[in-house]
Amino acid sequence: MTGDPFVAHRSLLFTVAYEMLGSAADAEDVLQESWLRWAGADRSQVQDPRAYLVRIVTRQALNRLRTLSRSREDYVGEWLPEPLLTSPDVAEDVELAESVSMAMLTVLETLGPAERAVFVLREVFELPYGEIAEAVGKSAAAVRQIARRSREHVAARRPRTPVSRAEQQAVVERFLAALRTGRLQELMEVLAPDVVMIADGGGLVAAALAPVHGAGVVAALLARANEVVTRFSAAAVWLNGAPAGRIEFDGEPSAVSLVVEAGRVTRIYVVRNPRKLTRLDDPAELAR
Repeated sequence: MTGDPFVAHRSLLFTVAYEMLGSAADAEDVLQESWLRWAGADRSQVQDPRAYLVRIVTRQALNRLRTLSRSREDYVGEWLPEPLLTSPDVAEDVELAESVSMAMLTVLETLGPAERAVFVLREVFELPYGEIAEAVGKSAAAVRQIARRSREHVAARRPRTPVSRAEQQAVVERFLAALRTGRLQELMEVLAPDVVMIADGGGLVAAALAPVHGAGVVAALLARANEVVTRFSAAAVWLNGAPAGRIEFDGEPSAVSLVVEAGRVTRIYVVRNPRKLTRLDDPAELAR
């Protein structure tokens, strides 16, 4: 790589910050703060710029995460990660695609700040324990313990059976087609009986304030939403490394990500908060 290491590694640094924070806007702020620290660093003392930069970004993201965890307690309704438009290429790296999926980011929200940082740096970016210890300010032995606990925590909550990209795409298309018709039976056929829908309106637009359970209730809610609007559209897009949907109700966009298991939708994430929908036009550059 040539030129400034910060510029060369920017996609990696953004991905680290985004996976730790679940917010592209906050990740960009962290990169700005990290750039200022990098600009003031004595480069002659930096032996491994990539490791040094990841360490700076991790520390800044941890500071931001601790602040955000307090403000998220006052959030109206359910809090979901900020969706990112991504190119289909991201899905070629299966581990990266899973790590930025809405399902995984939602699971990561259930970890404490240090646990989340350790999990991301170890499981996603495969950093040595010593480097992670420097980044989070703990001993390597403590980091090993945190890594084991966080790995078990995530394993118990992530989707059990990953599906192929082709199956995900086919089910997403069926779901969007059923949404366009608004027919209850078609929606019921694509939803798992115990499907859960989580919506995030942030108190700014209409959205269910709590998770909605069961195919019958979810299908009825989606069919009704289609009926009460004048203009409705549903298009397939790539979000967070997977086939997903961009839906518009009377010109208001929503990002819809699905978890698919055994050919049916088991979980639906609907982001309606307009402050979280600013990344749906230009694909984000993610890297490991």
